[in-house]
Amino acid sequence: MSTSVSHRFLGSRAEGLCLVLFTACSWGAAWPQTKFLLGQLPPFAMRTLCGSCGFLFAVAVAVARGEHLLPPKDQWGRLFLFAMLNYGVYIVLSTETQVYLPSSEAIVITYTLPIWGSLLAWPLLGERPSWRQLLALVLAVGGVALLVGVGSAEARRDQVPGVAMGLMAAVLFGLGAVLAKRTPLQMPPATSVAWQVALGTALLAVLASFETPDWSRVTPAGWACVAFVATIPMTVAYLAWFRALRLVPASVAATTVLVSPMVGVLLSTLVLGETLGPRQIVGLGLTLTGVAIAARG
Repeated sequence: MSTSVSHRFLGSRAEGLCLVLFTACSWGAAWPQTKFLLGQLPPFAMRTLCGSCGFLFAVAVAVARGEHLLPPKDQWGRLFLFAMLNYGVYIVLSTETQVYLPSSEAIVITYTLPIWGSLLAWPLLGERPSWRQLLALVLAVGGVALLVGVGSAEARRDQVPGVAMGLMAAVLFGLGAVLAKRTPLQMPPATSVAWQVALGTALLAVLASFETPDWSRVTPAGWACVAFVATIPMTVAYLAWFRALRLVPASVAATTVLVSPMVGVLLSTLVLGETLGPRQIVGLGLTLTGVAIAARG
């Protein structure tokens, strides 16, 4: 890439979309891996382990970048709020969703977040959705509905808590995206991520204290999953996400991130052996079409 092309790309909408797509693929790849880890560790012990490793990695990145590690005093309130929306409460709810539901269904329910991101971006950011964005949202949500099997006999009463927690996680994450767009933290990026991981993991550690994990059950493949989740989805992808929110509208970012369930469902099929039938294939196609329209909008 030449210097002039590089300068045009950096800070552009194209860079923002590329960062969102990277983030979406990273988060999608994490879902089947965390589902795999749930077979070896209790949910909050597993998340606390990944979060602790993610915090150490984020601190190492911040030190390597020469960032100041102590947050400004006036940022602590918003830092705690963002940590709960982006990490702590969101991870608690999304993890519990995976306990009640198959990984593929948990992914797509949680990633109804474009609905809430678009709805909240209108009053909070003044981002009135265009007809193209509304069409993208309808197609993407329709794809999600097919993937989950809304209205089919597959839905069971014992899945209701998982569905409710997945939807709540989506609402909170959508709110976090809109607030991060409206009033971003005035902190260096890696330091911001490190502290959000730390505060979010502290909540998970409290819940993990009621569990009794057997660490000997973690296989080499499990440790490899921990290393991946802690570094790429939990740290690098969030750095990309917060950068992207500065470059593209929150509603577009939220819709584009629906690539995540596509990646998660496909990997769950390949790695975990979950079913991918005609309904899921059509749902994936609708979701991808909606994301493509949002990216063009």
